[in-house]
Amino acid sequence: MSFETKYDEWIQSNILSEKNPRRREQLLKGLRYSTIQFLKLIWYPAVGNFDHLYPEWEVRDSHNRYRYIDLAYMPGGAKGAIEIQDYGSHARDLDIGRFKDLCRRHSLLSLDDWTFLFVAFPSVSDEPKLCQQLVLSFVGKMITYHVEHKLNWLEAETIRFARRHFRSFTPHDLAEHLKVSGRYARHILRNLVDLKLLKIAGGTVRKRSYTFSESVDEIANSLV
Repeated sequence: MSFETKYDEWIQSNILSEKNPRRREQLLKGLRYSTIQFLKLIWYPAVGNFDHLYPEWEVRDSHNRYRYIDLAYMPGGAKGAIEIQDYGSHARDLDIGRFKDLCRRHSLLSLDDWTFLFVAFPSVSDEPKLCQQLVLSFVGKMITYHVEHKLNWLEAETIRFARRHFRSFTPHDLAEHLKVSGRYARHILRNLVDLKLLKIAGGTVRKRSYTFSESVDEIANSLV
């Protein structure tokens, strides 16, 4: 299905299901050009859907003010916030009052357990592959947050180790990180592959490399 068709369905679904008049009005105004381009060039090619993603998500900070997150990603109750930073509004043209309010907003939402991913809009066109890698790592962090409690501490740390890497890693890399034997590292990796949290990226049996599983839909949907 084309991006345009999927995007229109997603926006209309959000508008029709929204009962809050403030957020509904925000959605009817349409998303910013930078947000749409991020979705078209980065999010959709990397993730393949808009599941658990909510545009112009309304939150109330501790000062009782309504705030809107560009894109909220919330699989299984996780709280991920994606902010597209336009160069003009966030750099050259930002006055001191707006700058202080922006810092306060981010701080208050972080204290409310929101995890932020900031994307510079120029990077959307200049560095699309890097942006896609960041998005996949962000998605991995959100969708594994609620399954880590089902893992032992070494497995959970392996997931954290994997999502910090933009490249595949070997059992030797993991063994050094966990301070365990190569054999035990391979045992941990096999278990996580069976759980579909990791996948084999390549190599022979003893020299395989691993990375995040691409079946993010299955994991995320299992959290709902």
